[in-house]
Amino acid sequence: MAAAAAAAAVAGAQPPQPELSAPGLVLDKAATAAHLKAALSRPDNRAGAEELQALLERVLSAERPLAAAAAAAGEEAAAGGAGGPGAAEEEALEWCKCLLAGGGGYDEFCAAVRAYDPAALCGLVWTANFVAYRCRTCGISPCMSLCAECFHQGDHTGHDFNMFRSQAGGACDCGDSNVMRESGFCKRHQIKSSSNIPCVPKDLLMMSEFVLPRFIFCLIQYLREGYNEPAADVPSEKDLNKVLQLLEPQISFLEDLTKMGGAMRSVLTQVLTNQQNYKDLTSGLGENACAKKSHEKYLIALKSSGLTYPEDKLVYGIQDASPGTSTLAGFAGTTATLGQLDSSDEDDQDGSQGLGKRKRVKLSSSTKDQSIMDVLKHKSFLEELLFWTIKYEFPQKMVTFLLNMLPDQEYKVAFTKTFVQHYAFIMKTLKKSHESDTMSNRIVHISVQLFSNEELARQVTEECQLLDIMVTVLLYMMESCLIKSELQDEENSLHVVVNCGEALLKNNTYWPLVSDFINILSHQSVAKRFLEDHGLLVTWMNFVSFFQGMNLNKRELNEHVEFESQTYYAAFAAELEACAQPMWGLLSHCKVRETQEYTRNVVRYCLEALQDWFDAINFVDEPAPNQVTFHLPLHRYYAMFLSKAVKCQELDLDSVLPDQEMLMKLMIHPLQIQASLAEIHSNMWVRNGLQIKGQAMTYVQSHFCNSMIDPDIYLLQVCASRLDPDYFISSVFERFKVVDLLTMASQHQNTVLDAEHERSMLEGALTFLVILLSLRLHLGMSDDEILRAEMVAQLCMNDRTHSSLLDLIPENPNPKSGIIPGSYSFESVLSAVADFKAPVFEPGGSMQQGMYTPKAEVWDQEFDPVMVILRTVYRRDVQSAMDRYTAFLKQSGKFPGNPWPPYKKRTPLHPSYKGLMRLLHCKTLHIVLFTLLYKILMDHQNLSEHVLCMVLYLIELGLENSVEEESDEEASVCGPERCHDSWFPGSNLVSNMRHFINYVRVRVPETAPEVKRDPPASTSSDSLGSSQNSGTAQVFSLVAERRKKFQEIINRSSSEANQVVRPKSSSKWSAPGSAPQLTTAILEIKESILSLLIKLHHKLSGKQNSYYPPWLDDIDVLIQPEIPKYSHGDGITSVERILLKAALQSRMNKRIIEEICRKVTPPVPPKKITAAEKKTMDKEERRQKARERQQKLLAEFASRQKSFMETAMDVDSPENDIPMEITAAEPQVSEAVYDCVICGQSGPSSEDRPTGLVVLLQASSVLGQCRDNIEPKKLPVTEEEQIYPWDTCAAVHDVRLSLLQRYFKDSSCLLAVSIGWEGGVYVQTCGHTLHIDCHKSYMESLRNDQVLQGFSVDKGEFTCPLCRQFANSVLPCYPGSNVENNPWQRASSKGIQDLIKEVKELQGRPGAFPVSISSETNLSKEMEAVMKDIKNTTQKKYRDYSKTPGSPDNDFLFMYSVARTNLELELIHRGGNLCSGGASTTGKRSCLNQLFHVLALHMRLYSIDSEYNPWRKLTQLVEEMNSQLGNEEQQPEVPILYHDVTSLLLIQILMMPQPLRKDHFTCIVKVLFNLLYTQALVALSVKCNEEDRSAWKHTGALKKNTCDAEKSYEVLLSFVITELSKGKLYHEEATQECAMVSLVTWSPESLERCLQDFCLPFLRITSLLQHHLFGEDLPSCQEEEEFSVLSSCLGLLPTFYQTEHPFISASCLDWPVPAFDIISQWCFEINSFTERHAEQGKALLIQESRWKLPHLLQLPENYNTIFQYYHRKTCSVCTKVPKDPAVCLVCGTFVCLKGLCCKQQSYCECVLHSQNCGAGTGIFLLINASVIIIIRGHRFCLWGSVYLDAHGEEDRDLRRGKPLYICKERYKVLEQQWISHTFDHINKRWGPHYNGL
Repeated sequence: MAAAAAAAAVAGAQPPQPELSAPGLVLDKAATAAHLKAALSRPDNRAGAEELQALLERVLSAERPLAAAAAAAGEEAAAGGAGGPGAAEEEALEWCKCLLAGGGGYDEFCAAVRAYDPAALCGLVWTANFVAYRCRTCGISPCMSLCAECFHQGDHTGHDFNMFRSQAGGACDCGDSNVMRESGFCKRHQIKSSSNIPCVPKDLLMMSEFVLPRFIFCLIQYLREGYNEPAADVPSEKDLNKVLQLLEPQISFLEDLTKMGGAMRSVLTQVLTNQQNYKDLTSGLGENACAKKSHEKYLIALKSSGLTYPEDKLVYGIQDASPGTSTLAGFAGTTATLGQLDSSDEDDQDGSQGLGKRKRVKLSSSTKDQSIMDVLKHKSFLEELLFWTIKYEFPQKMVTFLLNMLPDQEYKVAFTKTFVQHYAFIMKTLKKSHESDTMSNRIVHISVQLFSNEELARQVTEECQLLDIMVTVLLYMMESCLIKSELQDEENSLHVVVNCGEALLKNNTYWPLVSDFINILSHQSVAKRFLEDHGLLVTWMNFVSFFQGMNLNKRELNEHVEFESQTYYAAFAAELEACAQPMWGLLSHCKVRETQEYTRNVVRYCLEALQDWFDAINFVDEPAPNQVTFHLPLHRYYAMFLSKAVKCQELDLDSVLPDQEMLMKLMIHPLQIQASLAEIHSNMWVRNGLQIKGQAMTYVQSHFCNSMIDPDIYLLQVCASRLDPDYFISSVFERFKVVDLLTMASQHQNTVLDAEHERSMLEGALTFLVILLSLRLHLGMSDDEILRAEMVAQLCMNDRTHSSLLDLIPENPNPKSGIIPGSYSFESVLSAVADFKAPVFEPGGSMQQGMYTPKAEVWDQEFDPVMVILRTVYRRDVQSAMDRYTAFLKQSGKFPGNPWPPYKKRTPLHPSYKGLMRLLHCKTLHIVLFTLLYKILMDHQNLSEHVLCMVLYLIELGLENSVEEESDEEASVCGPERCHDSWFPGSNLVSNMRHFINYVRVRVPETAPEVKRDPPASTSSDSLGSSQNSGTAQVFSLVAERRKKFQEIINRSSSEANQVVRPKSSSKWSAPGSAPQLTTAILEIKESILSLLIKLHHKLSGKQNSYYPPWLDDIDVLIQPEIPKYSHGDGITSVERILLKAALQSRMNKRIIEEICRKVTPPVPPKKITAAEKKTMDKEERRQKARERQQKLLAEFASRQKSFMETAMDVDSPENDIPMEITAAEPQVSEAVYDCVICGQSGPSSEDRPTGLVVLLQASSVLGQCRDNIEPKKLPVTEEEQIYPWDTCAAVHDVRLSLLQRYFKDSSCLLAVSIGWEGGVYVQTCGHTLHIDCHKSYMESLRNDQVLQGFSVDKGEFTCPLCRQFANSVLPCYPGSNVENNPWQRASSKGIQDLIKEVKELQGRPGAFPVSISSETNLSKEMEAVMKDIKNTTQKKYRDYSKTPGSPDNDFLFMYSVARTNLELELIHRGGNLCSGGASTTGKRSCLNQLFHVLALHMRLYSIDSEYNPWRKLTQLVEEMNSQLGNEEQQPEVPILYHDVTSLLLIQILMMPQPLRKDHFTCIVKVLFNLLYTQALVALSVKCNEEDRSAWKHTGALKKNTCDAEKSYEVLLSFVITELSKGKLYHEEATQECAMVSLVTWSPESLERCLQDFCLPFLRITSLLQHHLFGEDLPSCQEEEEFSVLSSCLGLLPTFYQTEHPFISASCLDWPVPAFDIISQWCFEINSFTERHAEQGKALLIQESRWKLPHLLQLPENYNTIFQYYHRKTCSVCTKVPKDPAVCLVCGTFVCLKGLCCKQQSYCECVLHSQNCGAGTGIFLLINASVIIIIRGHRFCLWGSVYLDAHGEEDRDLRRGKPLYICKERYKVLEQQWISHTFDHINKRWGPHYNGL
């Protein structure tokens, strides 16, 4: 004990000087820690414990600068205390680390603890925007998610998985078998490793157990202290954030501890949940003033949240009655607190105060524990930590810490219980929060981890009343925003609804709570408890009723509404999320017979709630006019549970249905919605603004329809099947306001509807009836049949992509409902009904996605217009479906005309709903059908084909579903009761069809034509089926009919007491018959439905007697009813089909049809045309004529455009164009004629009015991207792969130029090379010409036109007025002929010597141009302007290579390089060689000829001093060789052998006066070829080794004196070697390369091949040039003979050589001076250079050109490879991970898109890179979006994606996260557009980027 005492003494002595010098302290810490650890590990460790407590008390005391700073909340306390708050802070943490490690190193300690981690769970916690995976195949819970590492290490091949960006944060579930199947675990978490992990040694974590409680308490004290109750008006976020910032290190420290693995987590769990620790530390309030203060703050915080802290137990009754309730922290209590809760609830608005109270009191009686929400009492650190976490609005660090602990099972349970206990408090805080979005995300981040686990959810439900708490909390939450409902009876309504304008609903603040509720209801055990608990169901129905009737719309009748409210978004979202989704969750557990009881419970309480609702709104029998709400969640709950009961639970429907009276009420509001939909589509609600249309669309939209319109229609079907059919039908027509229209009279008055709306409302009513009677979604279809029907309907409207189909097919929103999107049944149904159309490429560049299109048999048999109408959001989709159907019938030859929607057989009805078919067999409907048929036949107004179509559809439905009992010959019995009118005898459609109606009494306006006739004497009817004596049918009033029925039902079902109340509303609606100025008339009709149908047939076909009963010819028709001939067709076909069915059903009908057909029908009188009609007809005719004229003009224009398109538009495919025969046509043309596409005149281009070509100038670096190896470059996807740009063409040329400039004279260097490999100017044209003055005025008009297109007129951009191709300049056409005149082209007989002289003279003549520049003509001005444009096209750095800026040599170099760039690019477009031959592939669209003129004009301004003209050196021997070496100090000129021959060619040609003569051209080419060949020999000699050289030297020397020596490569090679051996060129390599003896054995063939390859690039460019200048065709040839063909085409080959078979390139040589002399002169220059710089001498030799075609980087097959590497890669410039990473597809550079971090002089990184890498063109792949973006100059466009999923679809922004694969064709298209510079023409959607990308 002595040691311990000593230590205590030391410890006691320490406090006076806490600030020791730092190093001393460190030693001290470690020693003290070690010593304390020893003391504590003794059996009797009391002393050690006390000592440690004292030390911790000191180190972690709250009286420290931090506390001061936090308390001062903003006053900087840095001045007091050592080094400000930070230092003491650090100190305390250091102490803790030392103590935990017990004297050892902290890192070693961490490692030691990690060794004991039984890592069975991953549990990695992530925050928003993290990329995670979800695998539906492996998930048990729908919320399952995996981190990328676990996902890639598990095996998910073939699974249904996707990658997603986390919205709210989450945690990895790998290893948790409650949430996912074990088969999906990754390699690390597969082994249940707890078995083989050794036990944790006691002493390792002993210190932690002592230190951590103090540490956590210290943290809690800071939190207490830092919290100040916010003042009423000022939000205190800032202060809270400050406190949190100061606490950052502590919380991070805790977070690090959790990452040490299982062993440390269990210690933390002990500490956090130990109630004793908490009591000991928090109850020691006495001694410490500071602690006391913080405790007071804690109490205030608890109180002010509207929940009180139970200090005073008397108020609440005694808590802790039994240990069982301990975790509830006192949920029990008494009602006494209710009033208090109200008064302290700041959120209550005054208006709703009283009302809220009323509701609340009602609530509190129903919950089990009235004060369930009142008392918070903390018993452990965990509870208080969570309390503060909520108070501080869920700081991210705290959330992460609390979640990191979850892999510890014990903690998980404790934490879940704590979370539930604080649930109400969370809701309060959330409602007040200003950052409710962030907070919502953080709440869900936590709760989803807790509630997704069924076992845990069940446990908490049982022990903590989780369900009660959730439902009550939701109720309280919604109560704060209730308002009085204005539905029905505004004044007296007692119903309250949520106010959708409140922030709570508008911002979806409720979603975290609702989503938790939905989550726990997905667990069967929890849902069952909910469904069994009557109290809960009552409360829940109460909650749902808050949404019943919300967002009421009142129809504006006079003014347009001023302000369109957008609250409907909130209303629909609220119904879907808060009502429908929980409903689907509950339904998914009511699938089997055993669950009948649950359904009965729900239905019972639902009906009670509905009854309450009807009472509250004072509803009797008529809905209030002109108002509609789309929200009836109670109706929908009722409907969906009924449907489930019948479909899955075999319940008897009648046992769960209410009485008739309730059914009548139930149908009113859903029916009101259907009628309102029709009104909205008839534009009757236009004054309410667009939002009402938005509501109508949302109601049927795919995500809502199965929770909205489907249940409504089903409920109406149920009501219809149980109510009196006459009552139901008349209600429908009354609701749709078309009762007055249904009269036989030709005129009527409608009291409730304007005439222009009548037609569409009638169509609406009939369509609704058709849907009601034919829809079987809930009446007997199986899930697969439903899925199939939905899919067919969507595919019929339009072809769809896979993802849009998934999106459009309504699935039960609850993920556990069984139909998982993308599930097996979806794919199999899809493959059964649709064909996949792979994505195709149209040459316009518009890229298709992979689409599904219906199979032919689907159109033939399954196309269902009813389903299509039900599911269309836009009316145009119905039309689109019909158009596609029509096209199918035409194409398959089934029907040529315009078909009507086909009639489709329905699935049989479920027996429970058989009553629905009574609607088809009720007199009311028959009267309506008869009336409408009659009106259509008589051409009354406001009827349409659509009406007829629906009428026939209903008749056909009736025939299909006729009542079997009716025996055929049954006499029409009509007892007095049945014949209440004289219309029809019975109610069966089959017999009523043949019933003749003779006279009808109608009420008509006095003006109607019917009034004037005398009513005929009442004769008895002579019809076959009629048995009435009076021949006149009475007026039939639907409304009166309905009244009568309603009364009967009421009398039957209600007691006398009610009787008094009922009829009150009928006085309001006068029956429409009672309008004053109506009079009665009697019409003679004498028709039956059958006779009307037959007459209609005649009318439709336009022929008399067109109907002939088919069974008279072919009796089989009656036996086999399904005749394919009738299945598709128009109205005539449907009439025939119906008559056939009628005949089939009864012999009487058959007989009557035959009889009617026998009576020859009188011809229909021709219509008399009134004057007014005539006027309109004339107008029509005139219009028609005008239209025809317009068509004609358009057609003419189109054909002109087409012919132009054929000649000009092959933007995409240079290969397959028809060569334009430019020369062959008319060689005699003396002057070219141009058409101006603006003014339309044609004529030559003249000096004062020049014509120009529309051109697009753009800088291009495509040439610079050529590489010299065939291996394609790949996009790097690992750290090892990198791209180095040394081997690109641009880099090589750059190096060469700077080398030359080091050793030679600058002006001479600039003539020896070409630039423009990077940033060269490429000129392209669409081939159209215009006068330059016309163009100027065109530009003016564009400038004034403010609707600017995607280009900038100020930069000179425009689109070609004819073809709309993008352009930015006009290239003047040089006056003179297009094709040189014949005399110029004759081969001349002059010798080469004469020609050389002529060339020299012509070059010497300054400005020898037919146009003298001195006189400033318009033409020369334009040429200057265009030259300026060309220069400005590229950046200065790509123009200025001279050492002296602005030297004329620079311009000279730039100009001939423009020519070079264009020729080289054309060569690349031809595939790198000229084997294909033919005219220029760009045909008419080449502008090289004009470009040459412009360049030549400007080149000649800088005439080269003839001293320096290379021509001299090429063609003459210079006498005094030594003179060149005379002046050492001046840099020498570039040796001629170092010159680039192609550049020389362009210089020579552009120096000549234009137009050039052909023989001069040939002469120049010949001279240059000699040089080229010599260069080839030099290059060859350097390539081989010393031995080969001496051998060749020898063989060549022997032949030197033969006659053809100058044309023998052996002789020349030997001579070159001899000459160069005099210098040091070969020397230095002897030493290096002895080792690598030349492995190539040179044969004559390989030598020849080598020389030819060297010369070919020059020959190709020269041939192209010749082709453009002289318009000669290029011959096509095989690759191996390209050299000989081109050389003879250029005139290098004398004709007699062409026959020699083994072709020798040397035979093309033609030396103007003795070859050996001039070669030795050239070699001398090199020797004199290598004397001084031997090693450079070789580097500068021109090597053979080896460039391959340019390509973009090769991309990996799978997009994931790119994504995983780049999306977390740090940017090399700013070293951050970019928010929008992008990678350049040309060079692989990784850039930050839009990143301000990498911005330089106001240019963002992508724009900057596009200028450096592509001279203004950049192609970037956006990593996070998988999309390619093109930057072109100041504009950009989204190009699309080259990665598609398995269904051929793009996945922009990786929203779906499905695996993506490279689409090679698309990538090829992209590359093609890049190489051919056609981005501007093909992509249409360009926008300015303002340098912000």
